[in-house]
Amino acid sequence: MKRPPSLRILTVAAVLLGITACGGTSETKDETTGAGASASATAGAGNSASTFPMTIKHALGTTTIEAKPQRVATVNWANHEAPLALGVVPVGMAAANFGDDDGDGLLPWVEERLEELKAGKPVLFDETDGIDFEAVADTKPDVILAAYSGLTQQDYDTLSDIAPVVAYPDAAWATPWREIIRMNSKAIGLAAEGDKLIGDIEADIKAVVAKYPQLKGKSAMFMTHVDPNDVSEIGFYTTHDTRTLFFEDLGLTIPGSIAEASKGTEKFALSRSAEQIDVFDDVDIITGYGDEKGELLAKIRKDPLLSKIPAVERGSVYLLPDSKPLGTAANPTPLSISWVLEDYVKALAEAADKVK
Repeated sequence: MKRPPSLRILTVAAVLLGITACGGTSETKDETTGAGASASATAGAGNSASTFPMTIKHALGTTTIEAKPQRVATVNWANHEAPLALGVVPVGMAAANFGDDDGDGLLPWVEERLEELKAGKPVLFDETDGIDFEAVADTKPDVILAAYSGLTQQDYDTLSDIAPVVAYPDAAWATPWREIIRMNSKAIGLAAEGDKLIGDIEADIKAVVAKYPQLKGKSAMFMTHVDPNDVSEIGFYTTHDTRTLFFEDLGLTIPGSIAEASKGTEKFALSRSAEQIDVFDDVDIITGYGDEKGELLAKIRKDPLLSKIPAVERGSVYLLPDSKPLGTAANPTPLSISWVLEDYVKALAEAADKVK
């Protein structure tokens, strides 16, 4: 997968701040439990220290951060990406547990950003069985970022005994990528830089989408993981999920069937039995998670019911390999968007070409 020129936005953000992983009052490797640098949070202090103390309201409570954080920790999916994009290296963050094709706990866009910042690997929290509270505490954070997360109230309360915690604004696992950046950058005193990062990513999206006018106005559905051995029902992400919301950034629309099903629920995923698949007649493009060999898509095409979905009949289906970074990045996050944008949009455009 090619690294697009669009990653320039991340370098520009770091230059604006004048920070690297070893800048400011960064500590030595021995002092940072292996991260090789502190959060470098004193960088840019001249224009951000005055914003503290600050109070951030979120779904699980109200958090007050007394002073600009020196040591930033993050938990759950992708919260480390906003600070990294802005040149702040967390002292600890969640290890990648989906789409990590080389088993090092880092997704490729994160690994590259650390290399750009000449930073060592931060402490990686193993969240296979939930948050490792002891490991988080051992990094001695000044703030814990979790604007995109599935924290329970108990998780939040336990983490709050360690450091101030910034949780999601409305619902678990439903924070759009722009809000991930806004909340997490604000908490570390870099709100203005976060806004610029959002603008740079939006410019990247606009430039790539402009190459594929066939996407404009097409409706798209994001299918959840489907068991290849049981295709008796189809799962899909609702309008509360960031994968579905991201379609609108790409010039696509959300089908009425998905919008209607999303009303009256806060769930980010629902399902329909194969006997109800006619509800998806208004879907132009289907994307979702599959396998590298295409076995799932082959089963769907052969199934007497699912094969009747119009998008399946005409071939306007694109399934992402769920074990690869591209599959991971369909869930838009601050660093992943620019990394896979060209590949993802091109694949969706090829599916759109089959819509008459």
